[in-house]
Amino acid sequence: MIAEEERKAGTGRYETRCVDESLDVIAKHYYDLRLEVPGRAEDFLTRLGVAELGALTVGDVSFGTEVTIDFAQPRVYHVTVPLTGRFRCRQGHGATTYAVPERALLLQPEHGIRVDDWSADCRALSVKIDMPAVHGRLEALLGRTVRQAPRFEPYIDFSRGAGRSWLNLAMWCLLEKDTTGGLLHQPLIRARIEQTLLEGLLLASVHSYRDALEAPGPAARPATVRRVMRAIEERPAEHYDAARLAALSQIGVRALQEAFRKHVGMSPTAYVTEVRLRRAHEQLRAAEPSTVTVTEVAYRWGFAHLGRFAQRYRARFGESPAQTLRSG
Repeated sequence: MIAEEERKAGTGRYETRCVDESLDVIAKHYYDLRLEVPGRAEDFLTRLGVAELGALTVGDVSFGTEVTIDFAQPRVYHVTVPLTGRFRCRQGHGATTYAVPERALLLQPEHGIRVDDWSADCRALSVKIDMPAVHGRLEALLGRTVRQAPRFEPYIDFSRGAGRSWLNLAMWCLLEKDTTGGLLHQPLIRARIEQTLLEGLLLASVHSYRDALEAPGPAARPATVRRVMRAIEERPAEHYDAARLAALSQIGVRALQEAFRKHVGMSPTAYVTEVRLRRAHEQLRAAEPSTVTVTEVAYRWGFAHLGRFAQRYRARFGESPAQTLRSG
């Protein structure tokens, strides 16, 4: 197997004629697959380029001959589109459809994915996306907690508008990944591109919250609420009780609570917890499991009761803090 990697930047490029090596490489960045080669075995040649962007894995893959693929994985979305050639895809027990250039498929692999009729000349964009990260960005864009996961239509139009821009940015990542010392290798830039791709997916696709995203934004929050929110965002780990929050706002406790419920959709103390959970989640996702513990992260962000922290964390992100740390 020919492999080139730059671990710090989270990029890689692989080339192999061995099916087992192909499965190992794809499992490293994407999923455990069942891969069969009904085409000419002597033409089999896996080429895979990947760029890891936190919650996203952006890559392009080809096999040099006809293949069939089966895979499944919970808590991710998968966007794929042929850049050349074609393939056929079925999700769960749904209808089978051909994937064509400029119309991407947005899949949920937890339902099971079957890909066949993969043409010998097919090269496909393949983007794995962490589901909780998408939901988190949706809440950030809406400015409120989302109780139900978005329901996505199965296609994204890449021929124009926001879809075309999203495709161009994903393709730029694939071009830029081989540029030594380039912008994609800068953590600050990678983080911004990750956020843009997550938010761009929500703006380029059709889903159950699309109308809410396109609706006019709420009226500006009053200065008292903004002042308290800014203080919490800057120092979320500090102790905040009702009296201190009211002092920061320079209004009474009841008035502040009413203002937060009206303009933020939650109480001031609930907002403190939300900010702390988000910071803990971000740190756990970015950390190496050998360098930090869940307890250290919980204490850092102001959670003194570990059981309550774990309970709230699971309710917010759908997994335990330890699971996030291991996946990171």
